[in-house]
Amino acid sequence: MTMAGSPAAKPSRRKSHDADERLFDRELEDLPAEMRWREWMMRVEAVIFASAEPVTRETLARVVGRECSIDLLIDDLVEELRDCPYELVPVAGGWQHRTRPRFADTIRASSAPTRGEATILSEFEALVLTAVGYLQLITRSELSNVFGKEVSRDTISALRGAGFL
Repeated sequence: MTMAGSPAAKPSRRKSHDADERLFDRELEDLPAEMRWREWMMRVEAVIFASAEPVTRETLARVVGRECSIDLLIDDLVEELRDCPYELVPVAGGWQHRTRPRFADTIRASSAPTRGEATILSEFEALVLTAVGYLQLITRSELSNVFGKEVSRDTISALRGAGFL
């Protein structure tokens, strides 16, 4: 008999993750080679498209078979997207979808919200912003005392530039 809340009553997250890993077929051995390659291309493109940050080789390797060459697959995707208004580009050790520069004026003219408008704060910037909001009317020097380390002018400037201060 197990009690509610005891470890035996809840399935382990690790066991669930392992089961998911077994159910996801990376190799696709039941598909002919051409269809397998096409499926791997779609998987890689979907992962890159869904990610807000550059996607690394290690991340992509989780969704394709062991025998898949990520570089060749990326080359095929780049070629396939040649006539699209967006492209696949290497960024920070990974890959990301980017709108082609020639469409920048079109996008600006549309006034459509873009992902680039969202400001992403570092953990420390978020903490500084929280402290400023909570303590109000606090100096940079006083913030440094609160955190036990210097709060730089650059941090304050970044928060101002993003419109938070």
